[in-house]
Amino acid sequence: MPIPGTNTIDLRSDTKTLPTDEMRRAMAEAEVGDDKAGEDPTVSRLEQMCAELLGKEAGLFVVSGTMGNLVAIKSLTEPGQEVILERLAHVYLWEGGGISAICGLLPRTIPGNRGVMSPEAVEAAISDGSNVHRGATGLLELENTHNMAGGVALTVEQTRALCDVAHGHGIPVHLDGARIFNAAVARGVEPAELVTPVDSVQFCFSKSLGAPVGSMICGSREFIERARHVRNVVGGAMRQAGVMAAAARVALETAPGRLHEDHENARTIGETLAELPGIDVDLETVQTNMVNLEVRREDLDAPSLCRALADYDILAICRSDVAIRLVTHVQVTREDTRRVCDALREVLG
Repeated sequence: MPIPGTNTIDLRSDTKTLPTDEMRRAMAEAEVGDDKAGEDPTVSRLEQMCAELLGKEAGLFVVSGTMGNLVAIKSLTEPGQEVILERLAHVYLWEGGGISAICGLLPRTIPGNRGVMSPEAVEAAISDGSNVHRGATGLLELENTHNMAGGVALTVEQTRALCDVAHGHGIPVHLDGARIFNAAVARGVEPAELVTPVDSVQFCFSKSLGAPVGSMICGSREFIERARHVRNVVGGAMRQAGVMAAAARVALETAPGRLHEDHENARTIGETLAELPGIDVDLETVQTNMVNLEVRREDLDAPSLCRALADYDILAICRSDVAIRLVTHVQVTREDTRRVCDALREVLG
């Protein structure tokens, strides 16, 4: 695929954002040291800032959300255990099988309603290990926002109810909160409220927050010490990582206050699609910065719609012959959104 031009509207993912001038300056001026030895002051300040923001004791900077989830999950479990997760969870579908290959866990998937598992289903899936044919449940994994459900945001009450079930059996809970700040904006609460019941949380700087690289794991000090060891085992320990942490800090300070704009733009695109013939959109799921749609027409399918949009210098990506996901972000303006809606009407009207 050609490199997007200056007029390209890239809806493939919020990972496609480019660092701002403020981020670039912060990276150039960052005070750095050997992070593996705990000597990078910029990384240390970012870890403390994130832990305080989410109401946790400590944080650990990692290079990606996949690494963050992997390190957190391995730090909380033992090989041979089962991990309960929603059947379309990102760690199950899109992270290279690491929970099995690296953590030695058996996924126990259960269906959710728009990505949200019920406490009753989680309760029924728990194994205490007394049956020799099954491993004991070692972890409950949640996702907020839920990627494959179209950016659905769990509520504080839903999260607490699921954690109560797991904790009632002595089972820890990890939250894949890659876009937890989107969830907080959508639910009108502080991010800390959404993560209070969980034992560990991972969130990404490189998605909706717009930094070029990096994720954060937060939890108790004891958990973070274990996670620091696991990060080293999987090759994630870094040296002068302050150049990355500096951009992440700018993202954390500047992005959350404008995420509602991404949500509004996604909603505008979703409502436009809902009015067009042969397009299925569940507007109940368009809660944050994603729009999932299905093409149900005889004259074109999802790949051909993506090709048609490319003629308008709009990039989208297919998930199947019928499914497309569109993602708004800081570099998709309101004017860009109007341009996308006009193109959709011309192609599909």
